[in-house]
Amino acid sequence: MKNKSFKRYTVTSALPYANGPLHIGHLAGCYIPSDIYVRYLRSMGRDVAYVCGSDEHGVAITIKAKKEGITPQEVVNRYHEIMKKSFAEFGISFDHYSRTSAQIHHETASEFFKDLYGKGEFLEQTTEQYFDEEAGQFLADRYIEGTCPKCGHEGAYGDQCEKCGSSLSPTDLINPISKLSGNTPVLKETKHWFLDLARYTDFLKNWILTEHGNDWKNNVLGQCRSWLEAGDGLQARSMTRDLDWGIPVPVEGGEGKVLYVWFDAPIGYISSTKEWAAEKGIAWEPYWKDKDTKLVHFIGKDNIVFHCIIFPAILKTHGDFVLPDNVPANEFLNLEGDKISTSRNWAVWLHEYLEEFPGKQDVLRYVLTANAPETKDNDFTWKDFQSRNNAELVAIYGNFINRAVVLTHKFFDGNVPAVGDLHGIDKDVLEEIKAFPEKIAASIERYRFREALSFVMDFARTGNKYLADTEPWKSIKTDKERTGTILNIALNIAANLAVVGEPFLPFTSQKIFEMFSLEDLKWADAGRIDILQSGVKINPAALLFEKIEDNVVEAQVNKLLESKKQNELANAKAAPMKEIITFDDFVKLDMRVVKVLTAEAMPKSKKLLKLTVETGLGKRTVLSGVAEFFKPEDLIGKQVVMLINLAPRKMMGIDSEGMILMAEDKDGSLKLLQPHEATSDGSTIS
Repeated sequence: MKNKSFKRYTVTSALPYANGPLHIGHLAGCYIPSDIYVRYLRSMGRDVAYVCGSDEHGVAITIKAKKEGITPQEVVNRYHEIMKKSFAEFGISFDHYSRTSAQIHHETASEFFKDLYGKGEFLEQTTEQYFDEEAGQFLADRYIEGTCPKCGHEGAYGDQCEKCGSSLSPTDLINPISKLSGNTPVLKETKHWFLDLARYTDFLKNWILTEHGNDWKNNVLGQCRSWLEAGDGLQARSMTRDLDWGIPVPVEGGEGKVLYVWFDAPIGYISSTKEWAAEKGIAWEPYWKDKDTKLVHFIGKDNIVFHCIIFPAILKTHGDFVLPDNVPANEFLNLEGDKISTSRNWAVWLHEYLEEFPGKQDVLRYVLTANAPETKDNDFTWKDFQSRNNAELVAIYGNFINRAVVLTHKFFDGNVPAVGDLHGIDKDVLEEIKAFPEKIAASIERYRFREALSFVMDFARTGNKYLADTEPWKSIKTDKERTGTILNIALNIAANLAVVGEPFLPFTSQKIFEMFSLEDLKWADAGRIDILQSGVKINPAALLFEKIEDNVVEAQVNKLLESKKQNELANAKAAPMKEIITFDDFVKLDMRVVKVLTAEAMPKSKKLLKLTVETGLGKRTVLSGVAEFFKPEDLIGKQVVMLINLAPRKMMGIDSEGMILMAEDKDGSLKLLQPHEATSDGSTIS
């Protein structure tokens, strides 16, 4: 395999943006795939640096800070800790998780900029950029929204349309609006430093399309081609921004400006490696500058251009750095048939999952890998989550391990039995044991993690079928030695499963290792038929997976729908104001606190309740259209507000003598208007 020629591996996952917690789209996009790959490499005995960190600069951070009335540093501190803790609890096994607000990162990114600046790589240009006159500042890309000129999406950002994936400039947008004030921005001159990407075209075409045209994923190559072979070619791109949050531009004239977040963020991989190496007391340079190092970037498809065009151009120009050997980008994961959206709160948040499904990290890892968007957008549904858990993890994987261990304790007091004469079925399954690790490894090496996981599950199915076909619960009655052979083989299948399944289901494999009292098993052990020696005492069966009931997934779907509803309500606009009235108009309204004495449903009406109220001036009958929101018994005895001088109106043969006043929420529901403490019936509202 190609990988065997490399001395070491530097593996990165896209730096998660520290303006919100992690969700399943992030996990499926790059964190689970990279963790599978790294766990496999470690099991193979490879020298690996697996680095990541929080991306803490950029406009979205400042927007969130302004919205919440706190500093950008407070925003990133909060989410950095949430993400770091969630990654650790979920089993994403970074060697080092850093952050771009760290001093070492500021120094590293500044050094890169000064190096390119000193080599004359930047074009210093004064251009017109959007300026918000009310806010008094230039607008970076994400401070501007408008209509995408390519697909017509109305919520496109100034640098990218997230609907069609097109890369944009703010001036490309139709009907641009400032996110600071909501006003239309004006164009104003400002100076910035641009990286002239056009000069890298030949290098990039040769490196991407010629050197890697046969081994990179089609979606990555396709997006690269769209940039490299576009009619107008690669365009110069500004590497600085007019902002006060980020890494200051470290050259003369850079006052009040910071490095473009997509200039500094990928350099975060290098600064994270520096921190890791310093903590270990080793040199960081070999992991980035030695030609025998394999660099692999795991990202989502929205980051392809930055990792395949801009960052490699920066590394190439700086000199001595290795370039990515592969950039296995995944497509997007949708949720219940809709695009995951943090702004609409349409997401399954990792920190909430960990709280609500304790001990079930591997279930989510399994489902997101089995349904990974490796070649096209895929959809996560809670029903599929339940089905895969119950029908695959519980019924196949867990069932096989449990049967092998329970039967060994039942028939052999928990001691691994010896192997006797082998039958044809035994020889066949032993050959399969030897073949599976290589098949799984080959798929992992090609970044086909769904395929690799399917082979792991086929391995478990092989174990289940072997037990079903050999029926040790029957053979024990007549041939204990034969039963011992069957269970020895079954237990060794289970031990092999723990080894090859560890990159995918690390918590489950650890439980199996503990059941078998095994330690330090590596990939080289996989395929052995004697991992568990006869006579070894194994521990009782531990619960690997448990069935997930309908009410659990229904609760999750309802939670999604409710959070989406609440978010829509929070962003809904209030009803427009009615026409202006005079004070004299207002004083004509006689509104009073009244008490509901009786309440009953009106026959043949779904909306009306018949109420008897005490107004302080006597009892009155009122028909109120609140039956869809209140039960009659819930209103009796309550004080509410009533307009008592409204002309009587005959409804369903009854005179309604006034109007009970209600507040209509944004979702159309009605709320009672009540005094905050008891008051006399008939008290006037003024």
